[in-house]
Amino acid sequence: MTTPQPALATPLYGPQFQQKSADLYAELRRAHGPVAPVLLDGDLPAWLVLGYREVQYVVTNPEVFGRDSRRWNAWDRVPPDWPLLPLIGYQPTMMFAEGAEHRRRAEALDEALGAVDQFDLGARAQQVADELIDAFAGSGEADLITQYADGIPLPVVARMIGVPDAETGDLVRDVYRTHAAGEGANEAYARVREKVRRMVEAKRRDPGPDVTSRLLAHPAALADEEITEDLLHLMNAGQLPTAYWIGNTLRLMLTDDRFAMTLSGGRRSVGQALNEVLWEDTPTQNFPGRFAVHDLRLGGRQIRKGDLLILGLAAANQDPLVRPVPQASTGNQAYMSFSHGEHRCPYAAQEIAKVIAEAAIEVLLDRLPDVVLAVPADTLAWRPSPLFRGLAALPVKFTLAW
Repeated sequence: MTTPQPALATPLYGPQFQQKSADLYAELRRAHGPVAPVLLDGDLPAWLVLGYREVQYVVTNPEVFGRDSRRWNAWDRVPPDWPLLPLIGYQPTMMFAEGAEHRRRAEALDEALGAVDQFDLGARAQQVADELIDAFAGSGEADLITQYADGIPLPVVARMIGVPDAETGDLVRDVYRTHAAGEGANEAYARVREKVRRMVEAKRRDPGPDVTSRLLAHPAALADEEITEDLLHLMNAGQLPTAYWIGNTLRLMLTDDRFAMTLSGGRRSVGQALNEVLWEDTPTQNFPGRFAVHDLRLGGRQIRKGDLLILGLAAANQDPLVRPVPQASTGNQAYMSFSHGEHRCPYAAQEIAKVIAEAAIEVLLDRLPDVVLAVPADTLAWRPSPLFRGLAALPVKFTLAW
């Protein structure tokens, strides 16, 4: 039996969590300290690691906290249609690989991503952004989530890895279904996987100037199955967190007086807003997971072998022990938003996400210089997800678009 008990654990889902997650993290920290018992969908037990130092300790000690989810001691309680299965269930991807196997695949992906031309990447992001704005420019109003932020990252990432443009629309919809962890999530994941598998087969026959072809040619001699799984992870990581990063940053710039002048070319930069969001409203809030290799104590809690630990990246960013004055640290990049350690988001991938997000926001502000929020800021709602934080909608209005 796992240690966290339902009577003591807090659900990591539901309206309170979605709308006021930061308040919930603070409450958990007061009640339990840096490691808190929580429940995932279906009331499955886990530990949420809230402390900055504790998260850092977990991710930098892979021999104690394994990444292979087959270590979990609660699999006998997981139903076959569990909505978090696409995110936590073991897959033969580098995301779940450990040791030398993880390093072999991670190095190949790092090199393939490092060869991406960031000028071309930014130009493609600007093109996608312009096309989306063209579609609503004449209406004087738009939802900057469903009509804009959602539609930018995956078409850029998909072209970067070699997916045909005609298939990206269906991919976006299915990626969101997967990460919403609701009905149809498993079926959506299966469709995405099949599309990527077919694309890898096609690139084996006819390579091009893309990430997939570079992976196929890499000295690590990756199998098609390995490349398929790693590209699935790359696409999921490239779409959802980047779209939420764009949306959360636009929300900040539309609702915070410190950024108001930026909308008409004022003092605070897009880069400052993007950085602040990673501290204060990071898209990847909680990341599953790590699995205890043996019994141990962490943050005053007794962790049993096989227990699931959720990395509380957003909570760690708000840890008062390392951020006694929150906004004083938003200018640096010591946030946990991309995780840390050997399983962190690759540096090349972080740069790619930043190029896409900056292009998306700058194009919007250039073309809609008088854009304003169309509803009260406190009525904005967040999408349901235990792991990510992104707006369901960001309605705006404007009078000028060019």
